[in-house]
Amino acid sequence: MARSGPAGAGPAGPALATPGPAGAAQAAHLRVGGSRRPVSRVLPEETAVAMVYDGTTHAVMMASPADLEDFAVGFSLTEGIVAAPAQIAGCEIVAQPEGIEARIWLATDRAEALAARRRTLAGPVGCGLCGIDSLAQATRALPDLSDRGPLLAAAELATATGALRGWQPLHDRTHAVHAAGFMLPGEGIVLAREDVGRHNALDKLIGAMARQGIDAGRGAIVLTSRVSVEMVQKCAMAGCAVLIAVSAPTLHALRLAEGAGITLAAFARGDGFDLFCHPERLRAEVPDVA
Repeated sequence: MARSGPAGAGPAGPALATPGPAGAAQAAHLRVGGSRRPVSRVLPEETAVAMVYDGTTHAVMMASPADLEDFAVGFSLTEGIVAAPAQIAGCEIVAQPEGIEARIWLATDRAEALAARRRTLAGPVGCGLCGIDSLAQATRALPDLSDRGPLLAAAELATATGALRGWQPLHDRTHAVHAAGFMLPGEGIVLAREDVGRHNALDKLIGAMARQGIDAGRGAIVLTSRVSVEMVQKCAMAGCAVLIAVSAPTLHALRLAEGAGITLAAFARGDGFDLFCHPERLRAEVPDVA
């Protein structure tokens, strides 16, 4: 319901109208710039999503309320709670008055792994490590992917983030969400997921790939965001040895990528990219300049 502001000021808060695309809705407001006029935009939904394992809440994230089974599977994989989707005995998405519960039932042999990676997350979408209860968990050992991954042409890396734009319908409507996509050599982007949180988008992508039986080692993950520590960790846990991003990595993320054998390409924006580590997966078609 709209709230009235001072006389002549128009609505003081958003008025939700007809639903937009999945995970979004129309919001009426004022456009101010030389004059004031009423307008309406599609804004993304942001909902509390609780990961509930065997009846116990393990983490709560603010996320876009779409592709939540992919989110549950991807989160379980990238957090090391399970090593394969088959270790998830069941998953149910249940709406609650306060948000949404992703109820996950695990195979009995995963109880110890769950206890080791216990988290109590309740924070903003911009932080992927809030609530981890030990420094050791934040700096966990990652798989060595040095012997995995495809060879990629320079043009494929340079144009990957541009190609991902065609897989972002929610961003096209809202301009307020991130995306993560999977690119296969010679085929381009074959799968993508969106979310208000960049970590969530990546978890959703990894979950969708796992559920569809797509081998992450055959291609590259493409991000619309910067490359932070947890993004490298999630890619490594998924078994993907090539990470392409539109923005920069942090130094710590670069160190992790180097150690995990991940090829890290950043600032990929059509005409080129910065290749930070493990260039051996780049086809030898671009001459070196002394």
